Amino acid sequence: MVAAQEGDGRAYQTVLRESVPLIRSAARRQGVPPDRLDDVVQDVLLTLHQARHTYERGRSFTAWIRTIAQRRAIDLLRRQTRRDSREVHAPLAYENHPDSEADQTAVVDFQGRIEWLGKAIATLPAGQREAVEELALRQRSLAEAAAATGRSMGALKVNLHRALKALTVRLASQD
Repeated sequence: MVAAQEGDGRAYQTVLRESVPLIRSAARRQGVPPDRLDDVVQDVLLTLHQARHTYERGRSFTAWIRTIAQRRAIDLLRRQTRRDSREVHAPLAYENHPDSEADQTAVVDFQGRIEWLGKAIATLPAGQREAVEELALRQRSLAEAAAATGRSMGALKVNLHRALKALTVRLASQD
């Protein structure tokens, strides 16, 4: 390190290369997960580059670099803990989050379509309406819907198919 401080480029490259195992070891001892070790190594090497002038000749370079590595590992663990406490893994939350800039006319139009669909379902024959309500709206399985209605699964499938076909035709004629 002394030679590197004096401007020897090869010595500096050697210091950086041979510091990596020490850094990894110190980070592992601090509890850094294996997938984050490279982050600590990079952070420590940048710190070493920026603070190389603070290394005092005659002192242990290994202890100096290990101390920097331990502190950077602790910093990473703290950042990770803070981030994990604020962030929630909920992939669908983004899709369900309302858009504050959404066009309100689109919301009104959507609500109008929902009302129209409710009225259109109400005009279906009883068997078809029952199939749509049980299978599509309540999202029951065929077996559950058959048990609830006392009808066969085949009859429910046919009625649902016919209902969807009728609703599609009505929707196309409305547009």
